[in-house]
Amino acid sequence: MIQKLKYMNDIVDDSATKYNYIVNLASEVAKNYGFKYINTPIIEMTSLFKRSVGESSDIVNKEMYNFTDKGDRDICMRPEGTAGVVRHFVESKKDRQQPSKFKYFYFGKMYRYERGQKGRYREFNQFGCESFGEPSVLEDFMIIEMISTIFDKLNIKYALEINSIGCDSCMPVYKDNLVKFLEPKKDALCQDCQRRLLQNPMRVLDCKNSSCQEQIANAPKITNNLCESCDSDFKQLVELLDNSGIEYNINTNLVRGLDYYNKTAFEFVSKEIGSQGAIAGGGRYDKLVEFLDGKSTPAVGFAMGIERLMMLIDIPKESRDGYYLGALDANALSKILEASKKIRINSKAYVEYGAKNLKGHLKNADRFNAKYCAVIGEEELQNGTIWVKNLEDKSQDVIDFNEFIKSIG
Repeated sequence: MIQKLKYMNDIVDDSATKYNYIVNLASEVAKNYGFKYINTPIIEMTSLFKRSVGESSDIVNKEMYNFTDKGDRDICMRPEGTAGVVRHFVESKKDRQQPSKFKYFYFGKMYRYERGQKGRYREFNQFGCESFGEPSVLEDFMIIEMISTIFDKLNIKYALEINSIGCDSCMPVYKDNLVKFLEPKKDALCQDCQRRLLQNPMRVLDCKNSSCQEQIANAPKITNNLCESCDSDFKQLVELLDNSGIEYNINTNLVRGLDYYNKTAFEFVSKEIGSQGAIAGGGRYDKLVEFLDGKSTPAVGFAMGIERLMMLIDIPKESRDGYYLGALDANALSKILEASKKIRINSKAYVEYGAKNLKGHLKNADRFNAKYCAVIGEEELQNGTIWVKNLEDKSQDVIDFNEFIKSIG
């Protein structure tokens, strides 16, 4: 028997219901905030992610599903959504338009070859938003507020962590200070962090290894080394969150896992799904458009893991909907098909092709959560009628078939 690949998942039945509920709700919220839908390819050039996500990231170093295709091109299955949206933004020359303010939301599959566990899969789904062209920290706040709105609507409890990781003015100075602090402790760091120390030392702060956490306990804090502009923006973000009533914690070790972030970084965490508690995260990436050969454009965005959200929500019970149609006599099937075609113009119709007794049809109608069960037997066929039962209020009646067809039109 052929089985699905390890750490891949089928989304079906109850999980499909949850997936659609989350995506539909998040999409509506995003539209309310002015975002428009974008769908980028699952397969992109590997160089896109090397240049955007960063050579120092675990995604590029360890986790990408990349391969050479028949055209001898180095391509990969997207490990995250932001880079593809930025690639579109530059390729379609939207960075050259004035004003170059665009807002996109997306959802879909991402791929990372990592060790799977509960809430972490090699094929997973994300919902995300990217906002281009707005330099104000008010946009950072708006993004955080939007995520908070989505989680409130989903009835998901969360803790918000925020940080500022500086800009081109203050980040290099801080990195130098951090390296000076970490160099004497280098041998006590894990192999990944020893590599990060050379490539992007700030990512050492994000390591979950207990030994590394001990070494960075007294590391210099980026929030104490911000330039005037970054410090002012971060204080304004804190003030906006205070005024909005959105609770938060300042986590000076929060740097996110991708190299393209600057200034604001944030993460939403749930305590209800174990060690893999991050359910959404993002921040500002003002240099990424330029990294991908576009015109310098400020940007901010986020992504949330749909599988992790699916672990946290309860779907409201769906009300009964649509018609279940069945035949008590095989000769009545043509009439059933005639009715189903008419119903499907405006409503759902579940059709049973095989003739069953009434009890069997009612059981099936219950399974489909239909509002009405409508059947035709030998007697109804002779009289030109159809038997209909409302499965909510339990009322039932025998109706002229033609009148039934008119009533559902």
